[in-house]
Amino acid sequence: MWLCTALVATVTIILILGFLIKEALPAFLEIGIVDILFKDTWTPTSVVPLYGISAIIVGTLLVTIGAMVIAIPLGIGSAIFIAEVAPPQFRETIKPAIELLAGIPSVVYGFFGLVVLTNWLRITFDLPSGATWLAGSIILGIMALPTIVSVSEDAISSVPQEYRAASLALGATRWQTITGVIIPSALSGITAAIILGLGRAIGETMAVLMVTGNAAVIPDPLWNILSSVRTLTATLGIEMGEVSVGSTHYHALFAIALVLLLIALVINLSASCILRRIREGQTGSGKSPLLPVHIREKAARALKISLLIGVFWLAYQVGGFIGLVLLSATLGTFLIISRYFSRQSQEKIAFAAVTGATALVLFVLCVIILDIVYHGLPAISWEFLTEGPRNLGREGGIFPAIVGTVYLVAGAIAIALPIGIGAAIYLNEYTVEGRITRIIRAGNDLLNGTPSIVFGLFGFAFLVLFVGLGVSLLAGQITLALMILPTIVRTSEEALKSVPDSLRQGSLALGATRWHTISRVVLPAAAPGILTGTILGIGRAAGETAPLLFTAVVFSKRYLPTSVFEPVMALPYHLFVLATNVPGADTQKYGTALVLLTLVTCIYAVAVLMRRYAKKTIQW
Repeated sequence: MWLCTALVATVTIILILGFLIKEALPAFLEIGIVDILFKDTWTPTSVVPLYGISAIIVGTLLVTIGAMVIAIPLGIGSAIFIAEVAPPQFRETIKPAIELLAGIPSVVYGFFGLVVLTNWLRITFDLPSGATWLAGSIILGIMALPTIVSVSEDAISSVPQEYRAASLALGATRWQTITGVIIPSALSGITAAIILGLGRAIGETMAVLMVTGNAAVIPDPLWNILSSVRTLTATLGIEMGEVSVGSTHYHALFAIALVLLLIALVINLSASCILRRIREGQTGSGKSPLLPVHIREKAARALKISLLIGVFWLAYQVGGFIGLVLLSATLGTFLIISRYFSRQSQEKIAFAAVTGATALVLFVLCVIILDIVYHGLPAISWEFLTEGPRNLGREGGIFPAIVGTVYLVAGAIAIALPIGIGAAIYLNEYTVEGRITRIIRAGNDLLNGTPSIVFGLFGFAFLVLFVGLGVSLLAGQITLALMILPTIVRTSEEALKSVPDSLRQGSLALGATRWHTISRVVLPAAAPGILTGTILGIGRAAGETAPLLFTAVVFSKRYLPTSVFEPVMALPYHLFVLATNVPGADTQKYGTALVLLTLVTCIYAVAVLMRRYAKKTIQW
């Protein structure tokens, strides 16, 4: 039984891949793989339809690269500040605040970007529309920040104190210790943080759909950050709900989903390979490195020179001669500081920089939350919370959407929690490390990295059409359960690992069976960690929109569902439609966003408080 629960994630990722290939194959056979992947015109509804997706792939990569340019320096700078610079009391407050950014639903980010950011860009740069590549990169960068900050901070904090003490004892400053000892020691964790942030950015659907303009063109010139672009995920979100099932257009959309899933799988597998190599290099596993030392040094030197040339070229293309002057001045200032300033002065400048990065991240968090609270509070009333919508959502309330969201989340947890805990028990208590466990963990990691819109397409093809559940509450609950399953498995396994073996050995020595030991000793001790993972799963399920677009939700429904085979309303989808398709409903939009934001952030806040309580009370 435990093995069956552990195999669910692996079987699911195989099913997802199989269904995508099955549905995409007619498009590849009819249109041709080369024409789909390398032609840049996507006009599936024209008289002579064209299905080239290269412009959409380029748009996806450009938005993701822009997001990483914003998120990586800010994220790592904030992580250094929290772990090494901030006073302990300030650290205990600031990290949960940044982690709350991860709890804000993507549709709320998209709503903020659509209403505030795109208008600011339109006015600032005198554009006809602010929905641009730059807007998408800024929003995705903000969304990737919490992941990069949280995981990087954990990696930096886990470096042994002896390393710091030894470096300082040799006369290094704190900044030299950070850059020369701590960062290299935490490199595997920081790399994992960047890759996880990259995965979050490339798989995001709703936010980019709302702020990038959705023009399936390659920017001209390529570095025109004020051009509209379209991403793979946005194409699926826009067109899947309106396409005729079985048409060439329908199969071409599954081809896009297959390309998206393969990109996500390549990122995840590359991440696993890189992290394993870095750990082996740090621990001295005895395995030979990928490349000899002298070749690695030459490759690193060539990479630095190529990167420098590329940066100068990009600065010239974007800003012309002024761009070159600004870049040269920045690099010159950096060289002067590093060569002529004392070590103490360099440390002060570096600490000021990481403090500034953290302040900027907190400023963004405050702006988003205050804007939604300020404009959303006037909408909150008893009528708004307890009645159904009227006049296309411009009047009435959101009660069916609140209840529908609760139904979806409750069903998803009821399905995912026993499977996830069972898988964690099998991996940690009933087996030893071997080929099967590696396959199960790889399946779990790949499922965790699958974009949410791909879950939506799989739910539509498998549950709605193949199984015959139709667009229903049950189809949405199962889809959400599969999406949050990897989170519950991973957090539950980590919680079980944290229980000392001495407790198990003591129980077995007293004559208890293995199951009695697990159920009476191990699980109660690991309960805070398991509960934290469950709450994180609830928060993610409550805020997701893309998996429900084609499986469970309708925009407006005055009555609550009486059966699991009926569609339901959900807060994220209701907000998405209000923001993009219903003019004259500004108060209702902000009110819905405020209710959704409050619901999800409260769930995440409970998880953060429980983690802090567990750290203080459970001592082994």
